Amino acid sequence: MAEKIQMAVPLVEMDGDEMAGIIWQQIKDILLTPYIDLKTVYYDLGLKNRDETDDRITVEAAQATKKYGVAVKCATITPNAQRVKEYSLRQMWPSPNGTIRAILDGTVFRTPIIVKNIKPLIRTWKRPITIARHAYGDVYKAVEMKIAAKGTAELVFTGEDGRVSREVIHNFAGPGIVMAMHNMDKSIKSFARVCFNYALNQKKDLWFAAKDTISKKYDHNFKDIFQDIYEEEYQGKFSEAGIEYFYTLIDDAVARVIRSPGGFIWACKNYDGDVMSDMVATAFGSLAMMTSVLVSPDGHYEFEAAHGTVTRHYYQYLKGAETSTNPVATLFAWTGALRKRSELDGAGSLGQFAGALEQATVDTIEEGIMTKDLAILAEGEKKIVNTLQFLEEVNARLQRGKIVP
Repeated sequence: MAEKIQMAVPLVEMDGDEMAGIIWQQIKDILLTPYIDLKTVYYDLGLKNRDETDDRITVEAAQATKKYGVAVKCATITPNAQRVKEYSLRQMWPSPNGTIRAILDGTVFRTPIIVKNIKPLIRTWKRPITIARHAYGDVYKAVEMKIAAKGTAELVFTGEDGRVSREVIHNFAGPGIVMAMHNMDKSIKSFARVCFNYALNQKKDLWFAAKDTISKKYDHNFKDIFQDIYEEEYQGKFSEAGIEYFYTLIDDAVARVIRSPGGFIWACKNYDGDVMSDMVATAFGSLAMMTSVLVSPDGHYEFEAAHGTVTRHYYQYLKGAETSTNPVATLFAWTGALRKRSELDGAGSLGQFAGALEQATVDTIEEGIMTKDLAILAEGEKKIVNTLQFLEEVNARLQRGKIVP
């Protein structure tokens, strides 16, 4: 084999949990390190290490992403009560993704990976739909309270000058629940600009959807900020690029999306984006066939798999059983990070390799060789393989294509 592809600047590598972590290492061993002199700044975000470091490791990984510009992240566990007991944790640590998103002030873009033999469930969809998810605030930073008895719940704001504003939320006649959530104009502005820039980069129409008819202050603020920034900074650029921006109600957007041919970016508030990205991924095929990249307004990028840690397969793996776990989303997290590193550093061969590896992966599936989850969805003749066999098949096509060094 010829000399390996060189990297001038390292990636920030964030390792993860369970079966996703096993696949992470297999991808490196089979498809990356044989061809690339892989340079990474390594952070172990496995649940035990987060517990042992009081979750400082997650913060350090996010700060390193700001320093180096590009990160790649494995799927990680966000612990619930059962996981606290299972892993003997000291506390129920927050979502690493949430921590990283808050530090980078980023927007998450998720796009389906299209292969010819897996047809979208929505027959009109011909091109990928990218979900742009705001990654700050709303229900993910909400404060909740259980109401035990009759009384009045109020929303109160005390300014620095001591002035107090208050609104009655509800006069409770008996037990109930109440929740307060917030967002920041600064974060919404960052979200808007990142979405507009991403749309220009991808040369795709941008939709933004919320519910300002009901949420006349909260959602309306999102709508107004998007519109003001578009008119002041991006309208001319969009016109030159031949693309469109428009706002619509979230319920109208859902109806329009289902009837559309795809091929656009759909910007959503935090919770809406969480739900709609899963819907789009499932309708196109699988969460394991979805790219995901967090983009900050400062131009920092964190690529990750959009799915979880595949716990069930992990316990089968520990027992020595064969598992057929789909590694494509994790593989495309690596290729996305390598391509972006190539763009930023002017290292063309690294980007070419990333494209070749993605094509070899798509070719493998389109030739009927796939993991069990995809075989259920795919048309035509299929050969089901385990995870390791699938990666080896991708490697064979990579070598056969004469596109490796």
